[in-house]
Amino acid sequence: MGPPVVPIIDAHAHVSGPHAARILLEAMDLYGISEIWSMTSDIAQIDQLREIFAQRIRFIAVPNWRDPDAKHSHGTGYALRIREFYERGARIAKFWAAPRGIDIGTEAGEPKLMQLDNPVRVAAMHTAYELGMTFMVHVADPDTWFATKYSDHSKYGTKAMQYEPLERMLDRFPTRWIAAHMGGWPEDLEFLSGLLNRHANLSLDTSATKWIVREISKHPREDVVAFFHRFSGRLLFGSDIVTTDAHLQNTETKFEMDAKANNSHTAFDLYASRYWALRTLWETNAIRTSPIADPDLAMVDPQTHTPKDAPVLKGVALSQDILRGFYAGNARELMAQTLQRTAATNLI
Repeated sequence: MGPPVVPIIDAHAHVSGPHAARILLEAMDLYGISEIWSMTSDIAQIDQLREIFAQRIRFIAVPNWRDPDAKHSHGTGYALRIREFYERGARIAKFWAAPRGIDIGTEAGEPKLMQLDNPVRVAAMHTAYELGMTFMVHVADPDTWFATKYSDHSKYGTKAMQYEPLERMLDRFPTRWIAAHMGGWPEDLEFLSGLLNRHANLSLDTSATKWIVREISKHPREDVVAFFHRFSGRLLFGSDIVTTDAHLQNTETKFEMDAKANNSHTAFDLYASRYWALRTLWETNAIRTSPIADPDLAMVDPQTHTPKDAPVLKGVALSQDILRGFYAGNARELMAQTLQRTAATNLI
């Protein structure tokens, strides 16, 4: 593809596994990715990954998803873990609040456990806020999921209802926030515009490649371009790439993400295809079938699609000025502000 207009900062990824990480680094070099921000769940791998990426990786605090005590892992346990991540250099803390959290909370005996304004989550937020950290949040899932997996609105609520706790927390904690996956609603640019207008401390990343490619390609190009111009300083590039050394093993697994590759070649294709698709979407006016299978098509229309089908990718050809901020400048500015806050907090 040639180099991008500026070296790209990938502000949303999940890097683990030293062998897979080296394959990711090869893809990053080929597609012009200079830096990556990772939600690495195993804190013990941070030093290994720093040896591989040197100054090209930053870490985002995440809960211990393997802890069987969900109340602890997302409350008191996460507050302790945020401090541990902070001591290892993390300056962003992730708060996951997707509708699937209803199922996690129900299993723990508290259906609203994962709601952003639940007291146990707020306590963890206080810890991150006192440290001066930026917050990242996952607050909703695709419209395709609300039409299928979350169709029981009496249990999961509507999609719009997912944002009510978020807006309360945006007002309560006046730090910088990043709403992942284009705020969870790339299908509705008008809603996102209202959300950004109401909350000056909010930015969006554009991670979740399959979802973003599918939905951005449906919008008229002029609407996407107008959105990027209007909020040019508050949009960050992200991929949501997940790496794991399981991608290098040709063994059966019950984990969907682990099964997406089974050797070094398919792992490289898995990672590189995300960068190719995203750069094609944002930089060009190409119209073609995405190289990435999208099972959501079959989920909502099984009569017409199979899980291996892919949507149309329709490039929006953003201007070079917009791309400079979107690809790197906005992330650098957000991180600079974050580092200023955390440094000031340490002086108090």
